Amino acid sequence: MENIETVAETTIEPKVDNLGRSYATGKRKDAIARVWIKSGSGKITINGKESNKYFSRPVLNMLVNQPLVLTNKLSSIDANITVSGGGLSGQAGAVRHGVSKALSLFDPNLRGALKAEGFLTRDARIVERKKYGRRKARRRYQFSKR
Repeated sequence: MENIETVAETTIEPKVDNLGRSYATGKRKDAIARVWIKSGSGKITINGKESNKYFSRPVLNMLVNQPLVLTNKLSSIDANITVSGGGLSGQAGAVRHGVSKALSLFDPNLRGALKAEGFLTRDARIVERKKYGRRKARRRYQFSKR
């Protein structure tokens, strides 16, 4: 009986390296984002640029900041992000996924809120492959009677 009680009392330890950073990988469509977060002043760097310079569209910038706004960590976490592949929309989704995963490792108490919003779930929708005899994945060639 004592064994069961000790398991319930254990708390989940944050996973940080010796520099105080948490690392996670986020994916969306063909984009892959590598995310390092640490305590700081709220500076988000993506591929060496500021977040609002890299994602100039406000919608994409809002997508990146969603996990930080939800957890009230926007002004207390620094993020260094490297993203590659895909287009801007896919990259913004990959960054959101990576930041969410890194936040849940940095502070395990935030995991419930992030999971409830669906930020920790990888969006599995990818582009369907082109089939032979078709113009695209599903589009057929135009029928010609004459």
